[in-house]
Amino acid sequence: MKITAQEEYGLRCIIQLAKQKDGEPLMVRDIADREGLSIAYVEKILWTLSRSGIIESVRGPKGGYRLTRPCSEIFIGEVMRALGGIPSSEEICGQFTGNHETCVHHGACDLEPVWASITDFVNSVFDRIPLSQLLQGKLEVKMVQLTPKSQANLVG
Repeated sequence: MKITAQEEYGLRCIIQLAKQKDGEPLMVRDIADREGLSIAYVEKILWTLSRSGIIESVRGPKGGYRLTRPCSEIFIGEVMRALGGIPSSEEICGQFTGNHETCVHHGACDLEPVWASITDFVNSVFDRIPLSQLLQGKLEVKMVQLTPKSQANLVG
């Protein structure tokens, strides 16, 4: 699994917005300063997030960006998908085709179920974590201990 810079910085930017009291807008330059990013890059990230409906821009002298819903209703999975998301097994398989247009194992790949299981697991973790839980500073993601039976269920 690979997390892109846009996904990492996007999550950090949206956390800045989630920390705002009473949904007050936050200016791009303030987010950029707090996160050590360029204003242009933060603008690009916020534009992407606003297109998804997670945040909105507010005009005026006290304008900026704010969340469109309470942070308890916005999950990391939604943010990650807006920013690019975890690649699906099809995307992973489409990247590694060797010298061919499509993978030589297309349609009969022994690895595809592995990539699909990993992708599903990562997305399910992201979809269970609301922004509000990140703000509490007590996030504890419990890893599932796999037994032989649960391994068979994961793959089968």
